[in-house]
Amino acid sequence: MKIRRIYWFTWVSSFMFHVSSFMDKLSKFSSHQAKNSLAEFGVGDIVRVYQKIKEGDKERTQIFEGLVISKKHGKSAGATFKVRKVTSGVGVERTYPLHSPFISKIEVSKSSKVRRAKLYFVRTAKGKRSRFKEYKKTAEAVQPESADQAVESSI
Repeated sequence: MKIRRIYWFTWVSSFMFHVSSFMDKLSKFSSHQAKNSLAEFGVGDIVRVYQKIKEGDKERTQIFEGLVISKKHGKSAGATFKVRKVTSGVGVERTYPLHSPFISKIEVSKSSKVRRAKLYFVRTAKGKRSRFKEYKKTAEAVQPESADQAVESSI
């Protein structure tokens, strides 16, 4: 019985060593691949995704504009987001990896206030139910230069 326990312990310890070294390599790789210059967007925003496409030896940029209906895995290496648009009466959805080297830029064209984390109901929604209220981010209040100006503006 003692021999089996010793073998089990050595197997587990060697396994954990390999897992930890793999996780170190994975974290280094993911930090190297991660993009820091992406636009801040959320579910309910209408975004334009600029995607690099290779055709033979040429490279071009294709734009896909639509509603973000889901975001998964935060900002980790495996983070994805799903964009939906309706073209000629047909709904088209694309799932993009957030840190993909093929995505050159993400622009937020309009922000909407939503009360759900996933907007899968939009697939079957029609009319008013499929529309969202536009959400404008408020700019920071302009501070007066001196206290005298603050008093004068309040009078």
